[in-house]
Amino acid sequence: MKTRIIVLALLLCSALTSAQQDSQYTQYMYNTVAINPAYAGSRGMMSIFGLYRTQWVGLEGAPKTALFSLNSPIGNSRLGYGVGFVNDKIGPTDQNTASIDLSYTVQASETLKLSAGLKGSANFFSLDVNKLDPGQTTDQNLNSYNSKFTPNIGAGVYLHGDQFYAGFSVPSFLQKYAYDDNNVKVDQEKMHLYFIGGYVFNAGMDFQIKPAVLFKAVQGAPLQADLSLSALYLEKLSIGAAYRWDAAWSAMAGFQVTDGIMIGYAYDRETTALRNFNSGSHEVYLRFELFTNYTNLGTPRFF
Repeated sequence: MKTRIIVLALLLCSALTSAQQDSQYTQYMYNTVAINPAYAGSRGMMSIFGLYRTQWVGLEGAPKTALFSLNSPIGNSRLGYGVGFVNDKIGPTDQNTASIDLSYTVQASETLKLSAGLKGSANFFSLDVNKLDPGQTTDQNLNSYNSKFTPNIGAGVYLHGDQFYAGFSVPSFLQKYAYDDNNVKVDQEKMHLYFIGGYVFNAGMDFQIKPAVLFKAVQGAPLQADLSLSALYLEKLSIGAAYRWDAAWSAMAGFQVTDGIMIGYAYDRETTALRNFNSGSHEVYLRFELFTNYTNLGTPRFF
C-alpha cells in the first residue's frame, strides 16, 4: 500500500512538472540572473555563482539541480552580460540548459536604475528509458530517445536602488515540444512569468532586514508565491526564513567569508503529503565576486 502511495505521489509530481518545469531555487535572490536577464551586471562587479540543490531527499528519482553562472558589467558602460549553465535530473530525465544574457541600464531617477535584458538559451533534453520499469515492455513509445536540442529567447526588466528592487521577466518565450522517433511528445517547455520584489530596512547600525517576494505563473499550474524575510548582521552573517505557499517552509543562512566570497545553505521542509516520504530538500551555494577600479563599494547591497 505504501508503495502505491509513493508511486501516486510521483505521478502527481510528474503532472505538475509537465506544466511548471523551470528549475526551483529557494535562494534565488542571490542568483537573480537565472530568472531575469536584466539583473546581469547590476551589482557593479563580476559575480561568479555556483549552486547545488537536492530535493525531497530519500525519494527515488527526486529532482537534483546543479547551476553555474557568471555576470558582470561591461567596463563602466551601461551594458552588462551573463552566461549560465543548469543541469536538472528528475527520474529518468536529464536536462541541460546553457544561456547568455545581455542587459542595458539607464538612470530612472536620482536613486533608482532601470535595466532591460535579453536571454538566449539552448536546452538539451534526454530520456533514459533504461531507468523506466514499464508494465508492458512491448510499448513502442518506450524506444530509445536521444538528446533533443531546442533554442529559446527571453526578456526581463529590473528596477533597483540601494534599498529597493523589483523585476518582471519571462526567461523563455517560446513553447517548445520534443518528440521521439515515433512522433510521440516526451517533453514540453512552457512559458513562465516571474515577478520579484524586496526592500532593505536599516535596523540600527549593525542590522539590515529584508522582506522579499517571488511570484511564478505558468499555464496549467497554480500560482507559486515565495515569501521570505532575511536579516543581515554586520554585513557578514545572514539568516532568514521563507514560505512557499501551500508547498514548503525554508530556513536560510549565509556568511560573507571575505569581501569577495559568500557561502550559503537552505533547508526546505514540505507542508504537503510528500513530507511523509522524504526528509526535506537541501541547497548550498558559493558566490565569488571580483572587484574592479569602477566598482562602487560605498553602499554594499543586500541583494
